[in-house]
Amino acid sequence: MIQPWAKREKRDVEAETKSAYRWRGKEQRGGESVLDLSPRSTVGGGVEDVYGEDRASEDQLVTPWTISVASGYNMLRDPHHNKGLAFTERERDAHYLRGLLPPAVITQELQEKKLMHNLRQYQVPLHKYMAMMELEERNERLFYKLLIDNVEELLPVVYTPTVGEACQKYGSIFRRPQGLYISLKEKGKILEVLRNWPEKSIQVIVVTDGERILGLGDLGCQVTSLDSWNGNTSGEIVFVHCLGGVRPSACLPVTIDVGTNNEQLLNDEFYIGLKQRRATGKEYYDLLHEFMTAVKQNYGEKVLVQFEDFANHNAFELLAKYGTTHLVFNDDIQGTASVVLAGLVASLKLLGGTLADHTFLFLGAGEAGTGIAELIALEMSKQTKIPLEETRKKIWLVDSKGLVVSSRKESLQHFKKPWAHEREPVNNLLDAVKAIKPTALIGTSGVGKQFTKEVVEAMASFNEKPLIMALSNPTSQAECTAEEAYTWTEGRAIFASGSPFDPVEFNGKCFMPGQANNAYIFPGLGFGLVISGAIRVHDDMLLAASEALAGQVTQEHYDKGMIYPPLTNIRKISANIAAKVAAKAYELGLATRLPRPADLVKYAESCMYTPNYRSYR
Repeated sequence: MIQPWAKREKRDVEAETKSAYRWRGKEQRGGESVLDLSPRSTVGGGVEDVYGEDRASEDQLVTPWTISVASGYNMLRDPHHNKGLAFTERERDAHYLRGLLPPAVITQELQEKKLMHNLRQYQVPLHKYMAMMELEERNERLFYKLLIDNVEELLPVVYTPTVGEACQKYGSIFRRPQGLYISLKEKGKILEVLRNWPEKSIQVIVVTDGERILGLGDLGCQVTSLDSWNGNTSGEIVFVHCLGGVRPSACLPVTIDVGTNNEQLLNDEFYIGLKQRRATGKEYYDLLHEFMTAVKQNYGEKVLVQFEDFANHNAFELLAKYGTTHLVFNDDIQGTASVVLAGLVASLKLLGGTLADHTFLFLGAGEAGTGIAELIALEMSKQTKIPLEETRKKIWLVDSKGLVVSSRKESLQHFKKPWAHEREPVNNLLDAVKAIKPTALIGTSGVGKQFTKEVVEAMASFNEKPLIMALSNPTSQAECTAEEAYTWTEGRAIFASGSPFDPVEFNGKCFMPGQANNAYIFPGLGFGLVISGAIRVHDDMLLAASEALAGQVTQEHYDKGMIYPPLTNIRKISANIAAKVAAKAYELGLATRLPRPADLVKYAESCMYTPNYRSYR
């Protein structure tokens, strides 16, 4: 049993209130304090508004007093402690809840059953999203219980693809912020802003500047998530971290608002962010540097900062700059790379050979594409002992101007140059496929319908089992659908996507499309860093996470054409990934939590947040 924690006793707050009101305003009432006055009845039968709250106007200030006591009416409105009808008879007596709830006492399991029934009545995914958002605002543990127990059904609602629509409409569905907003207005005050956050033991910070949200582009401050956290990259990533085992109260979502270049938002009277063009250059990097410095000063060396949905030009710069001084991780570069590599390693059971025996062609040469390519090359180099410069030659990239080749090197961005190999220029994807003849075609372009019938048929013409990975999100931006991949290859394709697709039946066989979802990787990776007390993220940790995920794919999954395990096992998957990441942290001398636990899997499982209700004294 636990005592529902309150920061201050009611009597202390009441004493402060009385003292404050006696000190203030006697002059305004002829020397008489409002607390010295007897309540006077009014014509309407109520009590006179002696505090002036109902008469408050722009020129009359009132003090926003609040009493933080985890009992009675306030307890029912505290999402951290509220259990609704699951409060027992004894708890209702002990915490002044009699009469504030209907008489029935039900279990958390029955609450879950009822809510899932209600959610399934909604036909529009965004309505389900909003219902889940409302649940998190009133009952945190029930929210996470629902999510963990029904992860395959609810993850598409609270994560990709529904979150994309929620981001676009965030201005109209914004309710209450539960993260931090740091804008250019807070320059010079960021440490003070961080100290405004009530939770002090923060382990994971997820931060975005909103410039590159999914395939939707610049959404500025108008990024959202299911639990009213601010930011697609902040909020919904935070609760997926909680799926992996991190406590919700130990996660902090942050939106950095430096303006937006989205004309629609700049002209929208309801836009909730700064109405100005994006800051760039020194102004931008000075703000980010102040943020990173304040984070370490306020939370210490071991807080994980996860960058989400930064544009390419900033993402690589920030990761390179702070990777050696802070515990940082970029989900779009490193998380996507790790989950895709896991799928490729797992697919070898179906394709045969080793990674080095295959050739990979990417459509998209941004942070996701180059990040995946680099991790594949690292894994090949690790397995074969061949230098990294050589293993990179097994990987080709196509960008908006065609195949990335050496003759284009002078005009390429720095992160594309390692992939500029010797070959004649090719202007389009179809010709690149025919020229390179890759085993795997991987889409990270953010542009839908790029894997046309001709492209997929070309892949099938020289591969017995062509590997097609249409990774762009949301669903509308996928390079092709699962049905198209299976149909155009006559059921021979091994398919995975970024957003979920339903099972496909072709020639009497049911195919289960894989989902290369970052939610497989970053919760376990983050949890592994937390439980080991790691102080830096190393590439070997990403490789360890990929290998751990690939190891969770069983023969039963392979028989269905799957190269990822079901998300229903996310807690088990995360525990195994966390254990492998933690082991690598200890091996590299980057772990600070000593001594090292004997069984890291059991240790990870024992540290995991569980959303079951607590019993109150």
